[in-house]
Amino acid sequence: MSKKTLITLNLSDAELELLNRLSEKKDMNKSAVLRQALRMMGLIEQRIEQDEKFYFETVDEKKSELILV
Repeated sequence: MSKKTLITLNLSDAELELLNRLSEKKDMNKSAVLRQALRMMGLIEQRIEQDEKFYFETVDEKKSELILV
């Protein structure tokens, strides 16, 4: 079994509200939302390192490139 570490996280009111909304919308506890966000960020960073690009596409096929700094 993997070891878990307890952390303290300071969030702004807006960040906490977003975390609460995502938690409710996804029917996940806040820790699960944060773990999923970390995994997603790790995947994005890995793909960027491989010179891949990310796009959002609307139903009418308009594309917007996502640029991360």
